[in-house]
Amino acid sequence: MPELFLQNDILQRGIGTVLLVAAIFVVRALLLRMIRDREQLADADRLRWHLRIGQAGALVLLLGLVIIWAPQLRSLALSAVAIAAALVIATKELLMCLSGTMLRASVDSYTVGDRIEVNGLSGDVISYGALATTLLEVGPSHQHTGRSVVFPNSLLLSQPVINETFTDEYVLHTFSVFLNAHEDWAAAEKALLAIAKEVCDRHQQPANRQMQKVAKEHGLGVVSADPRVVVCLPDADTISFLVRVPAPAREKGRLERQIVHRFLEHRCPAGPEQASP
Repeated sequence: MPELFLQNDILQRGIGTVLLVAAIFVVRALLLRMIRDREQLADADRLRWHLRIGQAGALVLLLGLVIIWAPQLRSLALSAVAIAAALVIATKELLMCLSGTMLRASVDSYTVGDRIEVNGLSGDVISYGALATTLLEVGPSHQHTGRSVVFPNSLLLSQPVINETFTDEYVLHTFSVFLNAHEDWAAAEKALLAIAKEVCDRHQQPANRQMQKVAKEHGLGVVSADPRVVVCLPDADTISFLVRVPAPAREKGRLERQIVHRFLEHRCPAGPEQASP
């Protein structure tokens, strides 16, 4: 039986703890008696010695317990670290969503009513919370699809947020129009620019005023909102016209379709039935 007690590590450390506590109490009691027996000490000095002895006893007890139970404390610390790591892994997505929410709030990247694009998802923000954001989806034609899209706020940590309504009402919308390389590209460019200016004429001045306001507020160079057409050569057989026009943030799709439709009418005035013999 004594050998069993010696082999039991926890029991040994428990006995050591009891002996340590008993020794500290005995020593403390002896020291306090010595202080009480010294009649020449003032009451204030006696109180200070009582306090010092109590603090010294608590410190010795703490150090002794750490020394006695060091292996168990090490195991407990490792277990605590393992549990914490498991919790972090299990709640990683949740923590990332909360971090994304903090990022959105700190930089004010968007709010309800803004039209944004994140990771290929585009739409109007209709609600957002601590974990996710809900969009009213806008399709490739710049029109609402009638569907709602919910994405986790963790995307805000890894994907750029494009806020199309950052400049309030107007944006500079760009789109491409393609032409065969053997066609008269100079005349097509001139016609496309004239159509773009005519369609966007009523938006040009307010868009320019807004761009000047934004440039002044953010210390940027003034960007002209006048319609532009840039000629590009994506390959040897194709000419691409990159069109940039001022447009209300939520009407850019309509203006794009209107410009393209009128350009096609200019290039192909006769319909398919009329053009056939």
